[in-house]
Parts: sequence; C-alpha cells; structure tokens
Amino acid sequence: MSDLLSPAAARRAFLLLTVARWFPVGLVVGIFTLWFVERGLTVAQTLLAFSLTGIVVFVLELPTGGFADALGRRPVLIAAAAVNIVAGAVLIWAPAFWAFALGAALQGVFRALDSGPLEAWYVDTVHATEPGADVDQTLATEGTVMGASMAIGAVVSGGLVAWHPLSSGTALLLPMVCWVSLNAVYLLAIVLLMREPRTHVDTTGLRRAAVSAREAPGVIRDGFSLLHHNRVLLSLVLVEVFWTAALVVFETFQPLRLAELVGGEEQAGALMGPVAAVGWGVFALGSALAGFASGRIGVARTAILARVLNGLGAVTMGLVAGPVALIAAYLLTYGLHGTGEPMHSSLLHREAQARNRATVLSMNSMVFFISFALLGPPLGLLAGATSTQVAMVTAGAFSILGAFLYLPALRAERARPVAVPS
Repeated sequence: MSDLLSPAAARRAFLLLTVARWFPVGLVVGIFTLWFVERGLTVAQTLLAFSLTGIVVFVLELPTGGFADALGRRPVLIAAAAVNIVAGAVLIWAPAFWAFALGAALQGVFRALDSGPLEAWYVDTVHATEPGADVDQTLATEGTVMGASMAIGAVVSGGLVAWHPLSSGTALLLPMVCWVSLNAVYLLAIVLLMREPRTHVDTTGLRRAAVSAREAPGVIRDGFSLLHHNRVLLSLVLVEVFWTAALVVFETFQPLRLAELVGGEEQAGALMGPVAAVGWGVFALGSALAGFASGRIGVARTAILARVLNGLGAVTMGLVAGPVALIAAYLLTYGLHGTGEPMHSSLLHREAQARNRATVLSMNSMVFFISFALLGPPLGLLAGATSTQVAMVTAGAFSILGAFLYLPALRAERARPVAVPS
C-alpha cells in the first residue's frame, strides 16, 4: 500500500487531527490563567510562567522545525503529543511556583515540536499529487474547525465546572484532568491517521535520526538565510512582533479585567466558560469569512484588514467600562483573530518549499513566542503602575502597526500568477 494519501483523504485526516488537537484546549482555554491563580500564584508569577513557555519555544523552535523537515512530520508530532501529556500532568499536580514553571517549560517544548509539522504534512501531501496547488481555502476551513472544536470544548468545560462532582478538589480540576486525558487521544489519532510521503524522509529510524542530527544545523542556517534573502518572508515573520501585543490583551488581560469588573476571580471563572465558547465560535466564523474575503479581495488584503481591526478591537477592550461591553469587544476581536490567522499562514506557505516548509512555520512561531515572552512582563508592569486598561490600550495600538508589514506580501500577490485552489 502506498504511503501517500490522496488530497481528499489528507484533508479529512488533517481536519480530524485538528479536532483532536484543539478540542482539549477548549476545555482549559477559559480557565488556565484562573487555575494558576487559584492554586496560589500571583498575577506576576503567572505571567512569568507564561513567559517561560515562550522562552523555551524561542530556544527550541527552529531546531525542532529542522527536525520535522529532516526527520519527518509524523514522528515529531508523536513526540510533541507525548510531551504535552506530561506537561499537563505536572500542571495538575504542581504544589508551588517551581512546578508550575516546569510545567510551563514542558508546554514550551510541546509547542515548539507541535508548531508547523501538521500543516506542513498536509501541504506536502497535497503537493505530491497536485504540485503548486494553493491551500488557503483548506487552511481557512482548518481555522473554522479549530474554532468550533474549542468552542464546544469550552461549553463542555463550563458544564464540568458547574457539575463539580469531585468533592476533594476545586471545580476547575475536572476540566484539567479531561484535558490531559484527551491529549492522550490526540496522540493515538496521530499514530492512526497520519501517513507521510517519503519524499525527503529516510526509511529507517536510526538513519533518519542520524540525518536529522547532521542536517539540523544546516536547516537552521537555511532558515536565517531565507529571512535574510526573502524580504516578503522577513516582513511576514515580523508581523508577529506586533500582533502578539493584541494577543496579550485578549488572552491574558481579558480574564483579569473581567474579574475587576464582576468582583473577583470566582465570578469571572463562572463566566469564562460560555464566553470562551462563544469566542471560539466567532473565531470559526471569522475563519470562514477569511475564505470568503480572500477569494474576492485577495489573501494579503484580507490579512491587512483583519490585523488592523483586531488591534482596534483590543484597544476597545481597554476602553470599555462594563462587563457586557468588554465581552462584546472581546468577541469581535476574537472573530477578527480567526480571520487573520489562516491568511497569515497562507502567505507563509507561499514563501516556502517542501524542504523548508516546517522550518518557515517554526521561524514564524519562534518569533511569536519570544515576542509574547518579552511583551507580557512589561505590559504586566505597566498594568501595575497604571491600570489594566492602560496596558490593554497601549498593547492594542502597538499591534496595529504590524499591518504595514504585509505590504511586501501584497505587492508579491499582485505579481503572482493565479493558482489552482485545493
């Protein structure tokens, strides 16, 4: 039997793995920050732990991207899923800050290994039988599926918190345990569903490992060389420096600001399940809108519009004075997040080839995570010195500047021949 899946079969496997990857995240996305605080960490310690995740990803991102290109996407994803299970178990057990820091660092290892290989596997599988086929529509669908999966997960999480059958633990414990358990299901799904084309992967495990070790430094050099010689790719990667500031607003500050407005962490925790669910629902709608808009105004223009409006939404979140207005602004901002993400990924894929596709995605992710790690603590200090609102407005305004970095991609798109959609 051939190892190569048809484009239709690869698309089905890709979307099923997307569900298995992101549904468990939906269980904890609304309560993760609250879990850290409830277990005794201060807000400053929580942000520091999150920064450790970003720092580890920055250190490992490019080498692990090189491993995925040289060793194969499937084994790297298997290793990533295994590390994620361990990280989740540590975070559930963690008795003190050092253990939370360890769990956060392991999360960084997981994210470094996980970023890029699944998309790279899908694109290379399609291109093996349809060379040069564009994938923006499937990536838009991926965003829709991811958002819907996380929305359903968040609804389930809210139900688990309300049910609270574990009298020996807090109401947040059961969703955390389910998160780790379903991460094990994701590992099994990778093993069963992924078949990898042998276009650039050695067929024996020992030789494959040796090739990976020898080629990783060269892949890393090639990655920096790509950025140096490809102005479009460099600009796309640098977008993350600015956009990450908006992410800090709607991922980290939003639960804290909501707690300020409703009177405490417990009250905010009760709201975060349904709010996160609707948030990922509108993320899915935003991704669907991306596919619609890109077919009419182009991928680059859609990306620019989404990033500008996303930054304005983050600013608005900082300006509003009531919980209802905050939630409404959050939902709008998250929907625009769903619009921008698949378009950014599509533009990255246009600048990549099969031999370096995972490396390109890893470089983008590396810049994202180090930006998150470096921006989070100063914004936390700004919030402490002034207010959460000032920090949110500042971060949102800064993020808008990144939209200008899409201009080289827009010019390249105008000169690009029409591609066959997948």
